[in-house]
Amino acid sequence: MDLTIRSFLSFPLAGGAINEKRLSVATPCSTTKHATPGTFLCTATASIATDTTPFERESQKHNLLRAIQDTQRGLVATSDKRYSIEEALVCVEAYDAGSPIDLVKLDGTWRLQYTSAPDVLVLLESAARIPFFQVGQIYQTFDCRDNSDGGIVQNVVRWSIPSLLEEQEGATLLVSAKFFVVSKRNIYLQFEEILQFIRGFRAQVPLRSSKRQSVGGLYYLSYLDGNMLLGRAVGGGGVFVFTKAQPLT
Repeated sequence: MDLTIRSFLSFPLAGGAINEKRLSVATPCSTTKHATPGTFLCTATASIATDTTPFERESQKHNLLRAIQDTQRGLVATSDKRYSIEEALVCVEAYDAGSPIDLVKLDGTWRLQYTSAPDVLVLLESAARIPFFQVGQIYQTFDCRDNSDGGIVQNVVRWSIPSLLEEQEGATLLVSAKFFVVSKRNIYLQFEEILQFIRGFRAQVPLRSSKRQSVGGLYYLSYLDGNMLLGRAVGGGGVFVFTKAQPLT
């Protein structure tokens, strides 16, 4: 699917840089709304976060998961809903602000629960409008347990066409990339190829620019523990909420 390929190339991708200190906040999280819709300040001191209990951390994670319920992975989230989700997301991010990426925790399969990234939402919108196109689960997998500075990441989307490509025998789009840790919380993704599997058919497309350089971009990992991964496409490309999943077969 051409639409799928174009959308998935930037999941998550963007240019620019990000200030890792901007999330130096803590829980309990108090928010101060600004005049600009969709912006706020979550204020506290970073030292408080280290003194909070595991129950408080899990409570904030639960608040985030509750906030993204019934949004269809972000597809039907209103602007007010996105604002409340952002508040909940920043409060969870406070617990992990400034700490280095733990590649052992990052390693594995993560299932997308919510995003505000336009390039992913257009995929979900297409499935909602086109009755013969269905998008199943979307995953991000990391292979980096034995590495210290990077590894392999794959974006995986399951899709099907009812009566032609059933979900259990449908298609899998896989975008593969190398990633490199470039700072405590930023990784650089160097995308290399697209693989499209449809039953016994396999198509492979190298990802190269006109100058024969791999497509790439920065990804900010704002929170990571054993069962939740939060990310931000650097440059305002959207947020991502993942939960740990079983390895893909």
